[in-house]
Amino acid sequence: MSVRGKATTVITIGIDPHKNSLTAIAVEPTSQSHPPIRIVVDKNTSTSLLAWATQWPDRQWAVEGATGLGRGIAQQLVTAGETVLDVADAISIAAVAQHNRRLNRVQLEDHTTILRLLTERRDDLVAEHTRGINRLHVLLRDLHPGGAEVRLDSTEASALLAKIRPVTAADRQRKQIARDVVRDLKRHEASIKQLEKELRTAVAASGTTLTQIQGIGFLTAAKILALTGDVRRFPNQEHYASYAGTAPIDVSSGDQEAHRLSRRGNRQLNAAIHVAAVTQARDPGPGRDHYRRKLTEHMTPKEARRSLKRRLSNTIYRRILADHQRTQLAAA
Repeated sequence: MSVRGKATTVITIGIDPHKNSLTAIAVEPTSQSHPPIRIVVDKNTSTSLLAWATQWPDRQWAVEGATGLGRGIAQQLVTAGETVLDVADAISIAAVAQHNRRLNRVQLEDHTTILRLLTERRDDLVAEHTRGINRLHVLLRDLHPGGAEVRLDSTEASALLAKIRPVTAADRQRKQIARDVVRDLKRHEASIKQLEKELRTAVAASGTTLTQIQGIGFLTAAKILALTGDVRRFPNQEHYASYAGTAPIDVSSGDQEAHRLSRRGNRQLNAAIHVAAVTQARDPGPGRDHYRRKLTEHMTPKEARRSLKRRLSNTIYRRILADHQRTQLAAA
């Protein structure tokens, strides 16, 4: 959401957050600044900051990295009813906020934050599980002639280890480590299964209709919602496509026209949309019809898939926006 129409008398307080402290500075609409203040980050930070800021009743805050290092103080201020803007450096931050009317206003953490936390945790566990499987393959290659099957799970690995009779001390140690790895894998698998159960529940609780789109299951929907966050920060589907990296860039040369997808934007969101696009291009439906039509227009398979991804990102944006508006009306 962009903050517009602010009165020119509003003081902007810029915050430069650090790990153990933060620096705040108040800037007048004329760009004249007041002496800065440095506050230690502890349980009383927001109280001290708000007490210092009472000398400027008509104020707004500009926090550097309000979704990163500055998340804590930004959320505390929003909870206290303050207007907080997210600005990507403290006098420079405040000066920018005084005159830039297109900054995103920081919102209280909502259901998308829960989805982000759950999806990030699942991603971490899946990565750890993959590393464990790779490590297990190395151990089994040395313990068992020919190694193990490529698609190996913890149950199969346990059964295989039970049949191995190591002869040397080194192999006995390998087998013990392999057993430890298998135990870790089983723990990861149980945690992933539980997280997916929680994600399914969280997606259902969000009221999203993304799962009605072909190729988007609850895991992909959770990822898209988590990475999108507050959809109101995107003025239109073009801005959303740019953020998702699905807006083609013209790379034409001479008489040859060509486009490629932007390497900027959120690569994780792009990857989630890519998964859905690949499914749509493969299975019967409007997505495959679009993909095949682009092929008949002499596009390469990659170009046709890019076109489908852009079409899909537009659909996703409209769905999320409509879901949000419906929820707002229901709450009114």
